[in-house]
Amino acid sequence: MAHNEELQFNQEQLASAWAITLPTTINESDQAEVWPDEGDPNALRVTIHTAGHQDYSFDFKVGYVDSREVNVELIDVEKAGQSVDERTDIIQQLALDYKRHIHECAQAVHSNSYH
Repeated sequence: MAHNEELQFNQEQLASAWAITLPTTINESDQAEVWPDEGDPNALRVTIHTAGHQDYSFDFKVGYVDSREVNVELIDVEKAGQSVDERTDIIQQLALDYKRHIHECAQAVHSNSYH
């Protein structure tokens, strides 16, 4: 990735904006946590906890490609605190759905921050 000068933002403020916005883009009963990625100043970490008896936690790295576009990478999936096989159909479907919600959140944060 080439260095892009548009990627100048306060990581803490961005994480706060995401923490406020992400719950509005995911399922109402799911919970989300957002914090700055300590190893990458242009990225955030997101954990989404599924509601109900499934008890899954999805960990994502959300890296800013530029001020509008994010790259969402699934890092880990746990069920009741234990790592699970991320290749199963149900996990892949849920991860894809959450990635879509994360992209929606990025658009909402961008719209609210830059306009």
